[in-house]
Amino acid sequence: MTNSSDHDVVIIGAGPAGLACAYEAVQQGVRPLVLEKDDRVGGIARTETLGECRFDRGPHRFFTKEPEIQAVWESLLSEDFLVRARLTRIYYGQRFFDYPLRLLPTLRKLGLGTSLAIVASYLRAQISRNPSPDNFEQWVVNRFGRRLYEMFFRSYTEKVWGVPCTQISADWAAQRIKDLSLLEILRNALPGARRQHTSLIEEFHYPRRGASMMWEAMTQAVEAGGGEVRLDSPVEHLEHSAGRITALQVAQERLPLERADVVSSAPLRDLILSLSPGSPQDVLAAARALRYRAILIVGLVIPVADLFPDNWIYVHSPQVRVGRIQNSKNFSPQLVPNPALSCLALEYYSWQGDEVWSMADEALITLAGNELHELGLLADEQVIAGKVIRIPHAYPVYDPGYQDRVRIIREYLAGFANLQVIGRAGMHRYNNMDHSMLTGIQATRNLVCESHDLWLINIEQEYLEQDRSE
Repeated sequence: MTNSSDHDVVIIGAGPAGLACAYEAVQQGVRPLVLEKDDRVGGIARTETLGECRFDRGPHRFFTKEPEIQAVWESLLSEDFLVRARLTRIYYGQRFFDYPLRLLPTLRKLGLGTSLAIVASYLRAQISRNPSPDNFEQWVVNRFGRRLYEMFFRSYTEKVWGVPCTQISADWAAQRIKDLSLLEILRNALPGARRQHTSLIEEFHYPRRGASMMWEAMTQAVEAGGGEVRLDSPVEHLEHSAGRITALQVAQERLPLERADVVSSAPLRDLILSLSPGSPQDVLAAARALRYRAILIVGLVIPVADLFPDNWIYVHSPQVRVGRIQNSKNFSPQLVPNPALSCLALEYYSWQGDEVWSMADEALITLAGNELHELGLLADEQVIAGKVIRIPHAYPVYDPGYQDRVRIIREYLAGFANLQVIGRAGMHRYNNMDHSMLTGIQATRNLVCESHDLWLINIEQEYLEQDRSE
């Protein structure tokens, strides 16, 4: 392994945040070394192959209100950066509903009796409104009423997080739903109303051959600019002394850092537990209590040309385990080159080691096919190929007390002069892809005498896919 004097910054992880950090480094004349534990770049946002078909590790739309992020994307892919129409809906009771919910079409599909019950439930919630909601259920019931919460929020949310909604912090709802409420939806439905909450985007960009095309292009740009990206290079320990990271243990080799800085996109919990000597007991306890939700993605090839027109659908039906279904060919035709086929990616959420996580691949492929039939999305057609992808640290969990735990860790890490954390897992924060990349870019700029608080990125901003002018 080359000496650290060949590099100015060592970046842990080659996902979107880590690669953005390295890409900005070569633009600034900073020499980066990226250490990635897997054999490919892209992290949770990369593309997998299944025969001649491709599917992403979860659907990824390339959309941002950050001009510099958009400029990077366009410069890297140019004509291979397609503009695609957006359609995403909720699947509930074998019917499709607009996402986000539109009041009048939703009520028409539900019928008069259910519609009246939803309105009555909302009015009851306003009478007995919780003034200080501290969990997801209370937050949503305040704004939509219990009936609508039970139909369109509870089942899907508990699938994703694996715990009752009463054990999920209200911060999650506040970050993802913002101030939208049933009353606001009703106001926006009135003739002549000025929309206070814009709908999700109608178009987005997407790489012609899948999300990995972006990360591979970014890697090439980093290496062309004098940086280095090493695969199969897990960082096992970070040695430190006198408030500085002094060396990294990478697989079987030790990398002295000398004057180099470190930027980590590894899960925040793992970073703390890998420090040597060990952290104070309160910091270790805070790190061990952080949780990450895992995802299993089951890719399927099906001999049907057109299954549904959506890029993906949210499955709110409680009788099945699948939570979200991505339709690859609706992102780019080149992901499914045979027009007689479809390639779906079904997402199952789990804890590492639980029943779903421990299922054999063949059993998961069978489960996924059976659930498509149970949902009515397949008739007599059978799956002709399948592949299972396991992602252990997909979603940082916003459970009660997580903010205090992150605060304790932040205060401790502030004592290291040459260490920054970036990205979703690295900051234990559910940032979207563009804001994760922005943390990487600004981390590099902090190395060249700028001063950015990475923890302020995406705080009190409009939801990523909303127009800030609204």
